[in-house]
Amino acid sequence: MATIEKKLAWKIVDDSVKPDDRRRVVLPNIAVTKGVIFHAYYNSRGQILLDPQVTIPLSEAWLFNNPIALELVKQGLEDVAQGRVSDVDLDAL
Repeated sequence: MATIEKKLAWKIVDDSVKPDDRRRVVLPNIAVTKGVIFHAYYNSRGQILLDPQVTIPLSEAWLFNNPIALELVKQGLEDVAQGRVSDVDLDAL
């Protein structure tokens, strides 16, 4: 389950959003990135929180379940960002 950031500032988007006859709510003036889905939470006060999520292909999920491999990928990305790269002759491999 995701961690909910309770201390972040909330901004009002619209003060009169109402569900339609099918209980759907349109979110005005919010830029939603294509491919994003939401986990929806509610509390005892009736407040609703939408937590944006993205999905990954099952064939790539192994990486996030393998802490050693994930750390190696993160280190590789950091090396590239810091310019710690070298040319490799693929034919020589």
